[in-house]
Amino acid sequence: MKVWATSDLHIDYDENKKWFYQLSPIQYLDDFLIIAGDISDDLLETESLFQQLSTKFKKVFFLPGNHDLWIHQSDALDSFEKFRKVLDLASKCGIETEVFDNPEVRIIPLYSWYDFSFGHPSKLIARAWKDFRKCDWGSWGLEAVTTFFHQYNQPLLPASKVPTISFSHFLPFTSMFPSDIPDFVRALFPVFGSKSLWQQIKEIKPDIHIYGHSHLNRSFQKEGICFLNNAYGYPKEKHICRKRLICIFEAGSVHKDIPQWPQNRPEKN
Repeated sequence: MKVWATSDLHIDYDENKKWFYQLSPIQYLDDFLIIAGDISDDLLETESLFQQLSTKFKKVFFLPGNHDLWIHQSDALDSFEKFRKVLDLASKCGIETEVFDNPEVRIIPLYSWYDFSFGHPSKLIARAWKDFRKCDWGSWGLEAVTTFFHQYNQPLLPASKVPTISFSHFLPFTSMFPSDIPDFVRALFPVFGSKSLWQQIKEIKPDIHIYGHSHLNRSFQKEGICFLNNAYGYPKEKHICRKRLICIFEAGSVHKDIPQWPQNRPEKN
């Protein structure tokens, strides 16, 4: 049995949708797939992909990203309801959204959001970031929204002798970016994640943590935990996204030193 990882599928783009629909119907039948958020903001598209992937993998694990919780008039009253609808849809299609534990591997989804603990957004980001228009949290502030999702992760499991994989859509810290990133990426730090997510990850002490959202494929280690981003990304992002599934677990062991684009080797952090 193998475990494969990806995120940020964005199947609203035909090119992306075609790639995932054309995955082999027989190659992965004994394997697991982790999707660390952002399939589509369209529930019908999400359901269709869930149905496709559930026939191609033994198990599929998923948690929503920010795009998954964008709302349309016909979707939901607010993003909390959209969140519940996405989870209900996953359950209907046989997609795993809760902790999975067996003698071979433990897989832990960590729900989260961003709360400006990485910095406050500039006026430009406040105007341009689509979540601020397409998500609706009612009167809740983003710190309260983040707390809501983090409480969803309780109670957290202690470290285990079984190989452990955790995954989130959002980022637990900003040092996972290389130092030479452009200024426009650095300006997005406030909407990338939450410092309190890192505290939850450290409590679990996974062998590897999969994350998404940044669309920058990276592999590195921090405090004995391996981190991997394998976003599929937008069609134009071939220079920062590898456009393939990556195997992170095989034959009872987590792959801890996975070379990742654009780096040729894991970066020790």
